[in-house]
Order: sequence, then C-alpha cells, then structure tokens
Amino acid sequence: MSETNDDVKMLSRAVLNNARGDAEQNLKEAREKAAAIRKNAEEQAAAERARILQKAQAEADRVRGQVVASTQLKARTLQLDQREEMLASVFQTAHQQLATVQKSTDYQKTVEGLLREALTQLGVEQAVIHADAVTQKLLGDGLLEKVARDMKVKAKLGEPLKQGTGLIVETEDGRRQYDNTLETRLGRLQDTLRSPVYHLLMGEAL
Repeated sequence: MSETNDDVKMLSRAVLNNARGDAEQNLKEAREKAAAIRKNAEEQAAAERARILQKAQAEADRVRGQVVASTQLKARTLQLDQREEMLASVFQTAHQQLATVQKSTDYQKTVEGLLREALTQLGVEQAVIHADAVTQKLLGDGLLEKVARDMKVKAKLGEPLKQGTGLIVETEDGRRQYDNTLETRLGRLQDTLRSPVYHLLMGEAL
C-alpha cells in the first residue's frame, strides 16, 4: 500500500512538473508574442506619426506658399494702382495746362504743324478748318492761306471750336474729319507716353 502511495505521489509530482513546465513555456511564448505585438504597434504608431507630420508639413508649405503668393499679388496690385493714380494725375495736369501752350512765342509754328498734319491725314482737295479763338486768329492772319497754297488745297475757316485747343479739319460735307486739337493729340500719345513718364516719376533714366 505504501509503495502505491509513493507511486501516486511521484506521478503527481511528474504531472505537476510537466504542467509547470508547459505553463512556463506558454507564458514565455505569450510574453514574446506580446512583445512582438507591442513592437509592431510602436512601429506602426511611429510610421503613422511620421506620415501625419509629413502631411502636416506639406499642408503648412502649401498654405505658406498661398500666403506668400497672395501677399505678392496684393503688393503688385497696390503698386499698379499707385502707378495708375500717379499717371492719371500727371496726364490730368497736362490736359489742364494745354491752353498755356498758346502763350508760347512759337505757337504760330505749332499751329502750322497741326494744320499741315491734319490736311495730310485727311487727304482732300477742299477742307474746312475749325479752331479755337486764339488759333483761328493766327490762321486768319495769312497762315491758312500760306499753308493751303503750299499744299495745293482749298481751305477755309469754319465755325470756331466750342472746346479744345488747336484745330479740327473736315471735309466740306462734314462726313470726314481729322481732330488735331492738343487734347486729342495727348490722348493719342498717352499710351506711348505712359512708360517714359512713369520712369521719370521714379527718377529713372530713360
């Protein structure tokens, strides 16, 4: 009976030892799996953080680029607006001072040039000249007759201009005309003059 008990005890110990060994092995394997899972999770989390940071950096760069571009555009627009205001002021002042040209000593020569140019541009054998009071007086003092004779055209004075400085030449039937007033001439030249006038305003050499 005693031997039987001893056998049972030995068997029990063997079973317990074997179970303990299995448990320890299972625990070790579980710990290794947990560590592997934790490492994988940490690697995935790090990769996700890097991806999020990269995306955030790209978005920040995009927004910063938009802000810079918008700021540059606003600055350029403001510069152009200021340029237009300056040019408009200059040309407005020039328009206001056109009448003072008539006070210059060589205005008669200017009138002759305006008349010859207008007759040439109109290209007719007979013409009617409309001029402001000062210009009309110069033309009536023999200048119109001289130019008409030189250019072999028949020209006569018509109704004086109600506004403008200089003259307008038209056909006798009034269907065609060439406006050579100083105001119109300045308007025709304005686009050409914009750039050099702006450079002068900026103190730049032409």
